[in-house]
Amino acid sequence: MYKDTQTGATAAPLSISRLKKMKRDGEKIACLTAYDASFAVQADQAGVDLVLVGDSLGMVIQGHETTVPVTVDDIVYHTKMVARGLSRAFLVADMPFASYGSVEAAYSNAARLMQEGGARMVKLEGGPVQIGLAEYLAGRGIPVCAHLGLQPQFVHKLGGYKVQGREASAAEAMRDDAKRLVEAGADLLLLECVPSVLAKQIATEVSVPVIGIGAGPDADGQILVIYDILAISAGKRPKFSKDFLQSSGSIPAALQAYVRAVKERQFPEPIHEFV
Repeated sequence: MYKDTQTGATAAPLSISRLKKMKRDGEKIACLTAYDASFAVQADQAGVDLVLVGDSLGMVIQGHETTVPVTVDDIVYHTKMVARGLSRAFLVADMPFASYGSVEAAYSNAARLMQEGGARMVKLEGGPVQIGLAEYLAGRGIPVCAHLGLQPQFVHKLGGYKVQGREASAAEAMRDDAKRLVEAGADLLLLECVPSVLAKQIATEVSVPVIGIGAGPDADGQILVIYDILAISAGKRPKFSKDFLQSSGSIPAALQAYVRAVKERQFPEPIHEFV
């Protein structure tokens, strides 16, 4: 149970089974990335279904150029803070760069994120190389979100932040990776910066919820960085994001507008998609 920091009351958080039912029922899943208790409370009260403590904190909070410098200690710290602000939303924590190079390291670090941080699930970037790891963690009671498409931890290998899966061979490989990761035990998939058609195919072909960021309107849910939808991130806002604060007038109203736009299939719009 998470504690509501505003009222002191407790409420059962959303579960993996509930998120899967939302997919089956065609109910869109509204997700945000947040890093502290105050924004966690606001997101929770706005009706956000899932909150991710992303390693994007390295860029958004710490001011780094990439997510690579983020450590397990950083994620544990911020996950603790977010957990204190949540009552209903499902809490996921990123496994940062170099924290899952072996099954032993992955298990140890994932256990910290759950035991110390209060996460309900951990997220791993990577395709085929993570299939065995997803199976290992899932078999030991650690829920896994697999992350395909643009993977910020691989930015130096990829040569920059680029849309993934545009070529037919790359798209087919990503579809295969998605299926194999789910078969291995992943309970959630996140697709970042992929063509909308590809995201739709993957969401149709796998049984678990597919959450998109820059992946078009046909994913089972959408996720954005909370700082981006409030237009307070440093630098240029990503193409796939939208400023919800400008037309809403307050942070609570902006978060509610985002949730409503996702639920009512008004976001993302064509201008936020990749082809």
